[in-house]
Amino acid sequence: MKALGRHILAEYFSCDRDILNDVVSLEKYLNDAAKAANATVISSSFRTFQPFGVSGIVIIAESHLAIHTWPEYGYAAIDFFTCGDSADPWKAHEYLKNLLKPLYTKEQEVLRGVLDLEHFTYKAQCNLVVEQ
Repeated sequence: MKALGRHILAEYFSCDRDILNDVVSLEKYLNDAAKAANATVISSSFRTFQPFGVSGIVIIAESHLAIHTWPEYGYAAIDFFTCGDSADPWKAHEYLKNLLKPLYTKEQEVLRGVLDLEHFTYKAQCNLVVEQ
């Protein structure tokens, strides 16, 4: 069996609380993580919450990267989802982990679109044309 995509579900524990509440830095870090994974960045949207916390998503041609932070606990939940073969979600994870410096992490990979087909005639190539 083959899969259309790979989805890394990551949890980062005991991160720097200030970084987890810095929406500007987190947006830059996730965009850079997408590029480190060889993904094509389309757009991003990030928001802060009161009294603290950040949620954000980076849309990539190959799917998305998303983060939700709880600075009060030093915790972040992060998704790295890519389709096709050109982008590597593990590279995005490693890149971001080096920046957020969690004391420890938990990761799980989930294959998405596992289809019992002999051939993937229309396997996602993620060759989206982005108009500037």
